[in-house]
Amino acid sequence: MRPYQELGRTLLFLGVILIAGAAIFHFGSKFGFRLGHLPGDIVRRGEHGSFHFPLVSSIVISGAISLILWLINQFRR
Repeated sequence: MRPYQELGRTLLFLGVILIAGAAIFHFGSKFGFRLGHLPGDIVRRGEHGSFHFPLVSSIVISGAISLILWLINQFRR
Protein backbone atom coordinates (compact mmCIF):
# COMPACT_ATOMS: atom_id res chain seq x y z
CA MET A 1 0.00 0.00 0.00
CA ARG A 2 1.30 3.42 -0.85
CA PRO A 3 2.10 5.81 2.00
CA TYR A 4 -0.50 8.35 0.86
CA GLN A 5 -3.24 5.73 0.89
CA GLU A 6 -2.33 4.71 4.42
CA LEU A 7 -2.27 8.36 5.52
CA GLY A 8 -5.67 8.94 3.92
CA ARG A 9 -7.15 5.90 5.64
CA THR A 10 -5.74 7.03 8.98
CA LEU A 11 -7.12 10.55 8.57
CA LEU A 12 -10.56 9.20 7.65
CA PHE A 13 -10.53 6.95 10.71
CA LEU A 14 -9.54 9.84 12.99
CA GLY A 15 -12.27 11.99 11.44
CA VAL A 16 -14.90 9.37 12.18
CA ILE A 17 -13.66 9.11 15.78
CA LEU A 18 -13.82 12.91 16.19
CA ILE A 19 -17.33 13.10 14.75
CA ALA A 20 -18.52 10.29 17.04
CA GLY A 21 -16.97 12.02 20.06
CA ALA A 22 -18.56 15.34 19.15
CA ALA A 23 -21.94 13.65 18.74
CA ILE A 24 -21.63 12.08 22.20
CA PHE A 25 -20.83 15.46 23.76
CA HIS A 26 -23.57 17.27 21.83
CA PHE A 27 -26.41 14.77 22.18
CA GLY A 28 -25.32 13.14 25.44
CA SER A 29 -27.13 15.59 27.70
CA LYS A 30 -30.41 14.90 25.90
CA PHE A 31 -30.09 11.19 26.78
CA GLY A 32 -28.90 11.69 30.36
CA PHE A 33 -25.20 11.02 29.69
CA ARG A 34 -23.17 14.09 30.57
CA LEU A 35 -19.43 13.69 30.95
CA GLY A 36 -18.20 15.77 33.86
CA HIS A 37 -21.45 15.28 35.74
CA LEU A 38 -21.48 11.53 36.31
CA PRO A 39 -22.13 9.94 39.71
CA GLY A 40 -18.79 9.69 41.48
CA ASP A 41 -17.43 12.98 40.17
CA ILE A 42 -16.23 15.12 43.07
CA VAL A 43 -17.92 18.52 43.51
CA ARG A 44 -17.37 20.73 46.55
CA ARG A 45 -19.08 24.10 46.80
CA GLY A 46 -18.09 26.61 49.43
CA GLU A 47 -18.83 30.21 50.27
CA HIS A 48 -16.15 31.67 48.05
CA GLY A 49 -15.85 29.14 45.24
CA SER A 50 -16.21 25.60 44.12
CA PHE A 51 -14.00 22.63 43.28
CA HIS A 52 -14.89 20.10 40.59
CA PHE A 53 -12.86 16.97 39.85
CA PRO A 54 -14.42 14.65 37.25
CA LEU A 55 -13.00 11.38 38.62
CA VAL A 56 -15.47 8.91 37.08
CA SER A 57 -15.61 10.86 33.82
CA SER A 58 -11.81 10.62 33.58
CA ILE A 59 -11.96 6.87 34.10
CA VAL A 60 -14.66 6.47 31.43
CA ILE A 61 -12.70 8.56 28.91
CA SER A 62 -9.49 6.66 29.69
CA GLY A 63 -11.25 3.33 29.17
CA ALA A 64 -12.75 4.48 25.86
CA ILE A 65 -9.40 5.72 24.56
CA SER A 66 -7.71 2.48 25.66
CA LEU A 67 -10.37 0.43 23.86
CA ILE A 68 -10.02 2.48 20.68
CA LEU A 69 -6.23 2.17 20.69
CA TRP A 70 -6.47 -1.58 21.37
CA LEU A 71 -8.86 -1.98 18.42
CA ILE A 72 -6.52 -0.02 16.16
CA ASN A 73 -3.64 -2.26 17.23
CA GLN A 74 -5.70 -5.41 16.53
CA PHE A 75 -6.56 -4.31 12.99
CA ARG A 76 -2.98 -3.28 12.12
CA ARG A 77 -1.67 -6.86 12.38
